[in-house]
Amino acid sequence: MRVDRARGAFYGLALGDAFGMPTQSLSRERIVQQFGRIDRLEDASADQPIAPNMPAGSITDDTEQAVLVAKLLIDGGGRIAPLAFAHALIEWEASMKARGSLDLLGPSTKAAINRIIAGEDPSMTGRFGTTNGAAMRVTPVGIAFDLRDEAAFVEAVVQSCVVTHHTTLGISSAAAVAAAVSAGIEGASLRDALEAGIAIAQVAEQRGFWVAGGRIAPRIRHAFDLIADCAPGEVADTIYDVIGTSVAAQESVVATFALAFDLERRGGTIDHALGAAASLGGDTDTIAAMLGAILGACTGYDALPRAALDTVRRVNALDLDGLTESLLGLRAGKS
Repeated sequence: MRVDRARGAFYGLALGDAFGMPTQSLSRERIVQQFGRIDRLEDASADQPIAPNMPAGSITDDTEQAVLVAKLLIDGGGRIAPLAFAHALIEWEASMKARGSLDLLGPSTKAAINRIIAGEDPSMTGRFGTTNGAAMRVTPVGIAFDLRDEAAFVEAVVQSCVVTHHTTLGISSAAAVAAAVSAGIEGASLRDALEAGIAIAQVAEQRGFWVAGGRIAPRIRHAFDLIADCAPGEVADTIYDVIGTSVAAQESVVATFALAFDLERRGGTIDHALGAAASLGGDTDTIAAMLGAILGACTGYDALPRAALDTVRRVNALDLDGLTESLLGLRAGKS
């Protein structure tokens, strides 16, 4: 079960990323005009602001940076050295530019990397990072670390955040996603995994530099209350208008949990949920990627929509099995 759910988390992230790729940074209104409601993998249009002309099934920075984190964890025996992380991000961005991609580092990560290049201590460069970059790439931490060892788990999340998102918001939002993934891998139901995410977000917000902004755990809880009062046709509008779908961690991570809660409450399929995330508007690839990781962890690889997953694996020549196996090896070694 653990292997199936860990594969589900990593491949679910990639699948959600691909669902949200063609609609990222678009408004909800434009998505409706261009696609209607996303219910399958779509090509990106020529005027897509981040991923022009990318074919259906293409992954973005969410999956690529998660792979980067996985490799750093494996190479470091479960630890991520700040300088190694910084250099890996710099090399990744250079490779993306060489490929002609516009899908580069996010605002918090870019600012932190510029400070590192200028000679600043990597333990200080992430002190302003409040966006969702840490949360979007944290799934490998959830695979490699068992939530039940709370101290080690939170420390691993912090290590994945220090360079770029060393703030109360950055760390707690990443912890929420990683905890939901980790709980799912151990067999938790979707609702229990979401509750685990809320609980660990409260613990993890004690780490990092304090920044102003709505706290992650209370905002997720409030989002659940909002969604519980919504008719089915009102959920997307409530998330878009009230919760928010921007790159801010307290919007996109909370929106992810709200979508998962709605699926748990009303039922439905994974591809329908990922399509709903891709149709929201805003940072759709990241929201759908985080949602896919959580759903995949709670249901397993075999529950992911097979045709769409096969497309994602083929289009990107994507094989995450070796990384997943090594991450689980770290988890077993720390149990």
